[in-house]
Amino acid sequence: MDEEYDVIVLGTGLKECILSGLLSVDGLKVLHMDRNDYYGGESTSLNLVQLWKKFRGSDNPPSNLGSSRDYNVDMMPKFIMANGALVRVLIHTDVTKYLYFKAVDGSYVYSKGKVHKVPATDMEALKSPLMGIFEKRRARKFFIYVQAYNENDPKTHEGMDLTRVTTREFIAKFGLDDNTMDFIGHALALYRDDHYLDEPALDTVKRVKLYEESLARFGGGSPYIYPLYGLGELPQAFARLSAVYGGTYMLNKPECKVEFDEEGKVMGVASEGETAKCKKVVCDPSYLTNKVRKVGKVARAIAIMSHPIPNTNDSHSVQIILPQKQLGRRSDMYVFCSSYSHNVAPKGKFIAFVSTEAETDHPETELKPGIDLLGPVDEIFFDIYDRYEPVNEPSLDNCFISTSYDPTTHFESTVVDVLNMYTMITGKVLDLNVDLSAASAAEE
Repeated sequence: MDEEYDVIVLGTGLKECILSGLLSVDGLKVLHMDRNDYYGGESTSLNLVQLWKKFRGSDNPPSNLGSSRDYNVDMMPKFIMANGALVRVLIHTDVTKYLYFKAVDGSYVYSKGKVHKVPATDMEALKSPLMGIFEKRRARKFFIYVQAYNENDPKTHEGMDLTRVTTREFIAKFGLDDNTMDFIGHALALYRDDHYLDEPALDTVKRVKLYEESLARFGGGSPYIYPLYGLGELPQAFARLSAVYGGTYMLNKPECKVEFDEEGKVMGVASEGETAKCKKVVCDPSYLTNKVRKVGKVARAIAIMSHPIPNTNDSHSVQIILPQKQLGRRSDMYVFCSSYSHNVAPKGKFIAFVSTEAETDHPETELKPGIDLLGPVDEIFFDIYDRYEPVNEPSLDNCFISTSYDPTTHFESTVVDVLNMYTMITGKVLDLNVDLSAASAAEE
């Protein structure tokens, strides 16, 4: 271990594994350490015995739930946008050869006490029970505008400068009501609260376009894909990539103490009496607790069920977004469901998550609107965890710290964090203009 590295990465969460893979491909000498004896950190997947141990303190789950090893329960469950940044990173790094994906069945939104499929195109808008007949026509015009919009072709802008017009003004031009604005902003553009309404509309249009393009990609019922055997496969795939390019891995290394010189710059990482020298450290917030601050907490419920979520067309995998306004909350609530069709549970079993930015210390009460959508559950677990973000200045101490995972059930914000960190570490912007047809590993 007494060697010198360009970068030492601490923690094998998904963000850290993507970065160690990208940096290894770039030719940097990378050492990747974790105090745990398993991959994934906070974003690991648990079998049934591990799940029971974590939440119930015993390792004897009831036998009627099936074999423990048939379960891969993600601790940070998120679907992947089929045309989004994470897929581009997977193709850019060729990690797709280690993974198999399957389309997610459905994408739904909660409105006026009911669950509805999210309309994403002009044709779907015309069929949607979310809107009355006149609103459907107005929504159709909005979708036609978004589909035709090309940033580099002023003819498609219809006289609007979307870098100056706010989303609120832009949507008002189509005469859309608050409910329609709600599902466009939260279930299509995937904003977590309503701040976007007073920001330039260009970002909203790009996000809705991404949703539509992702939906068209596999022609399924949603714009999302998800790996077979769950997300625990992703950190390991990037770890393999790093190893192929010369990265060194050490799991089960206790303490992992970051060491600094007199100027406060990183000089290495010590563990078990040895020190590995390095120029830069990449880690999750738990490794440098004095350089992060708490920014919130997430409440979540994990349910094991024997049926799909009602009112989702019997979908075996589904996301439901409950916009804040529909619940009288400050932030959205998310329902995620996967099942044996993605090999994350035994046949006939479904895993559902309900998560949100916690506004109280009572997840059972706070998550009720989402839990009520699930129908009967075999088992349910409740949890609250803190979220942190870095407060250090990486240019001064050479420490690059990831932000804790948010409660969303999609990866877009996660990848933004990774790409920003990559640019800070290397001074380069990762080129994600890749041929998306290369993702042939995705299965229908």
